[in-house]
Amino acid sequence: MTLSTWWLFILMTFVVSATPGPNMLFVMSISARHGIRAAVMAMLGCMTALLAMMSISAAGLGALLQTFPTVFEALRLAGAAYLAYLGVKCWRSPVQDQADDGTRGAPRVAMPAVRSGTIYRQAFLVAASNPKAILFAAAFFPQFINPDLAKLPQFAILLTTFTVIEVAWYFVYALSGKRLSVYLQRATVMRAFNRLTGGVFIGFAALMATAHE
Repeated sequence: MTLSTWWLFILMTFVVSATPGPNMLFVMSISARHGIRAAVMAMLGCMTALLAMMSISAAGLGALLQTFPTVFEALRLAGAAYLAYLGVKCWRSPVQDQADDGTRGAPRVAMPAVRSGTIYRQAFLVAASNPKAILFAAAFFPQFINPDLAKLPQFAILLTTFTVIEVAWYFVYALSGKRLSVYLQRATVMRAFNRLTGGVFIGFAALMATAHE
């Protein structure tokens, strides 16, 4: 792999990673609700799933899914179902107003505590819910690998580069979510935010369920 090929990979990955999707939305929403520390756990969950899927793709599962479209369809529909479930759960998420302290204005939100393990698990499932990540890796990565050279070191370089860029964009979305948290102190705004993010997750689920190769 030449230096120019690597820079082309960086450019394309930068654009692909910047595109809003379920992973970015989940990281941003967690940051808005629970802060940057919780968002870091969401990032870890997403990246664990993505790296696992891409490694599996390198091992040949991407070709297997293309050969057996029924398996891919089953995984795709299962992923869409999970995103829809997450969207409904987010939409219906209860918002508890803090007790009235005598101050004027709308009631403020009392955020329930959420375990780090729960956030990590949810993030992992969000990232793993889209089997197209496997096909993406199977189709995208080989374009930048020189078949005349050892493939494993090249794949390691590409995977490391992808991880750095993806995590950088996670932090951009997390910081955006943190800035939103100032406005989410109002119970009415938090309810609207829950329904907006829930609706977007349901929209992603609908797109995944109706998408065709």
